Amino acid sequence: MAIRVGMVSLGCSKNLVDSERMLYKLKAHGYKLVTEPGEADVAVVNTCGFIQSAKEEAIETIMELGALKRDGTLKKIILTGCLTERYQQEVADLIEEADAVVGISDQKDIVDILDHVLADERYVHFAPKMEAELTGDRIITTLPFFAYLKIAEGCSNCCSYCAIPKIRGGYRSVPMEDVLKEARWMAENGVTEIIVIAQDTTRYGSDLYGESRLPELLRKLCAIPQLHWVRVLYCYPERITDELLDVMAEEEKMVKYLDIPIQHCDDEILKRMNRQSSEAELRDLLAKIRSRIPEITLRTTLITGFPGETKEQFNRLGDFVQDMQFDRLGCFPYSEEEGTKAAEMPDQVDEDVRQHRAEILMQQQADVSLAKNEAKVGRRLEAVIEGYDRYAGCYFGRTAADAPDIDGKIFIKSSSRLKLGQYITVEVFDTMDYDLIAEEVEE
Repeated sequence: MAIRVGMVSLGCSKNLVDSERMLYKLKAHGYKLVTEPGEADVAVVNTCGFIQSAKEEAIETIMELGALKRDGTLKKIILTGCLTERYQQEVADLIEEADAVVGISDQKDIVDILDHVLADERYVHFAPKMEAELTGDRIITTLPFFAYLKIAEGCSNCCSYCAIPKIRGGYRSVPMEDVLKEARWMAENGVTEIIVIAQDTTRYGSDLYGESRLPELLRKLCAIPQLHWVRVLYCYPERITDELLDVMAEEEKMVKYLDIPIQHCDDEILKRMNRQSSEAELRDLLAKIRSRIPEITLRTTLITGFPGETKEQFNRLGDFVQDMQFDRLGCFPYSEEEGTKAAEMPDQVDEDVRQHRAEILMQQQADVSLAKNEAKVGRRLEAVIEGYDRYAGCYFGRTAADAPDIDGKIFIKSSSRLKLGQYITVEVFDTMDYDLIAEEVEE
C-alpha cells in the first residue's frame, strides 16, 4: 500500500508554488497524496515566518499535527519553509515532534528527505539559500482555471521592517524562457488566468538582464492564446514605469488591476522604513496611473504603528487614504521582527495603539469600499465562475477587479447551468459589504 502524504501550505501564494513543486515530486515517486493531514502517514508543513501572526499559525498547526502523531494517526512530520529557514536550530531543538526540519533550498530534495524519515532517521539540514529551486514541474492546487506564476525568488529591497531578505536571500529572477515555458504548460492544461507573483515583480529581470523586463514578459504572456486574464501583483511604486503602464493599457488580456504595496505616506516614516518613495511621488504616480488607465483597480497595503509613528503622522496617513480612494486596501499593525533594523529602533509604538490604528484605517476603508461597490450597481462586468452556493441558491465568482483569496466575491443569479472557470457577462444590482450581487445577462 502506497505511503500517504499530506501537504499543509501556510502563508503566501509564493509558498504555495513551492508546495506544488514538492507535491509533483512526491506523486512522481509513487506516494499517494491526500488533502487531509488526518488521513496521511506523513505530513509536510511548508511554514510561513514572515510576521508574528504567521509564526503563531505555523506553531499551532505543528502542535495539532503533533497531537495526531501521538495518538498514532500520523506517523511522520516534515517541517520546511520560512519559519524553519529563519529559526533553523531552534525549530530543530524545540519541536521534538518533527522528524525532519529542513530549509527552503532543501525542498527540491523532498523525496530523499522522506526516505530518511521513513527509515526512522531524524533529518535536519539547511542548504544554502541561493540553491532554492527557481522553476520545476508542479501540481496545481488552486481552482483549475487559475494559477500563480512565480517569476523570482528572494528580495533585495531590504525594507527595515522585513525579514524576507534574511529568510529567502537576495532577488533572483527566473530566466524568461523558463517562465514562459511554465506559463504555456499551465495554459495547455486548462489555466485561463495567470497571476504573476514575486516579492517585487517590478524588479524582474534586473539581475539577469541589467534592466526590468516585466513589461516584455507580460506582453509575451498575453500572446499565449489560451489565456484570458493576466494579473500582476506586488508592484513597487518606484519601479512602475510608463512602459509598464502602456502594457497594462494596451494589452486586452491584462487585467486592469495593480497591487502597489506602499506601506505608508509620511516621508519620515518612509525613510525609516527604507522605502524609496515620497508622499508627493506617490500622489503623482497614482494620479498618472488613473489618468493613463481610468478603469484601473488599485490595491495597496499599509503598516500602522511603525516605530516612532506619531499621532500626526498616522493622521496624515488617514488623510492620504481618504484622498487616494483605493479600491482595495489591507492594513496591518507593525510586527516587530527580530533581526530587522526596525526592531532595534527607539520609540516602539504600543501594540494596542498599532492595532487600534489599523482598525481605524480599515473602518475608513470600509466606507470607501461600500461607496465604490454602490457605484457599480447597474454596471455590466465580466466575471469568472468559481462555484455554486447551495444555501444562497446562486453562483459565485470574481470580476477582473478581484484577486483570488484577498479581494471580494460576486454572487450571481443565473437560469443557465454555468461551469467552473466560465467567463460570463453580469449586471450588478446590489452590494453586500465587500461583495457584489449580480445576474447573468445575454451579450
